[in-house]
Amino acid sequence: MTTASQQLAAASGLLSLALFVVGMALLAVLGGAFWLGARVKSRESARPRPEDQPHLPPGGAVHEIRENREPDEVPRMAEGGRPLTPYELTNMQTRSSTDKKRPRWSRGSSGSFGGGGLGAH
Repeated sequence: MTTASQQLAAASGLLSLALFVVGMALLAVLGGAFWLGARVKSRESARPRPEDQPHLPPGGAVHEIRENREPDEVPRMAEGGRPLTPYELTNMQTRSSTDKKRPRWSRGSSGSFGGGGLGAH
């Protein structure tokens, strides 16, 4: 007959064996993932060399240009003609404005509809 302490020792040994097997399976999965990652990385193209990197243009760094742009006018409908539909309009181009003054909101205005400001009075 087995005693209670022998049964407890057998259950503890079985639990230890199960934990050992789970740990070994986890190590195998991690090792396989590392091996697969190394294979994928070896098939990738080489990293760019420093001379392959972008360089500054010969004139130096390009700086920001601030200007006001004006849209092209929408073509007028000919007398007795039909109006243009949206798909008949081309991409509307813009051009540099002759007025160099930046547009500003009117004083006391929030600049947006329903913005909560006092508005222009």
